[in-house]
Amino acid sequence: MREVALTELSVDVVNLWMNRWLLLTAGTVADCNMMTVAWGSIGCMWSRPFAQIVVRPQRHTRKYIEQSDSFTLCAFPEKYRKDLQTLGTLSGRDGDKLAKTGLTLKASQRVAAPSYNEASFILECRKIYYQDMDPRGFVDKTIQDNYAAKDYHRIYFGEILSVYCE
Repeated sequence: MREVALTELSVDVVNLWMNRWLLLTAGTVADCNMMTVAWGSIGCMWSRPFAQIVVRPQRHTRKYIEQSDSFTLCAFPEKYRKDLQTLGTLSGRDGDKLAKTGLTLKASQRVAAPSYNEASFILECRKIYYQDMDPRGFVDKTIQDNYAAKDYHRIYFGEILSVYCE
């Protein structure tokens, strides 16, 4: 892995979110939780590079995001797709879901949240803002179809502090 200057970051963000997915992790190496995410964005806000993620209230990872000041987003080679599916469907409340995968944690360079030895792309982020999604803002009313249980996401912005890729 090599560190990439933030000003040189170039990634197909639509493909990254929609097709490759990312693994969101919060906490510390000693106590963390992770979940696969496919909704989010990467850009610039408040003159800072950011990654934006959304987490529903019932997700176990939300507790870790709330208690942490950082998170990581990691992408993996296609051979780890099944591991990402596992981490996106099992809950950390029910046991060590990471042990059911071939992924291994490693300490991140600039944040407390861990990343993974097998990752091919890593964003280390410092949490800088959050807000609960307000359904009154849905201009396209079909978006509401994603929330039959009225379990609206909390939106988090993380300032990207470092980027690593193969």
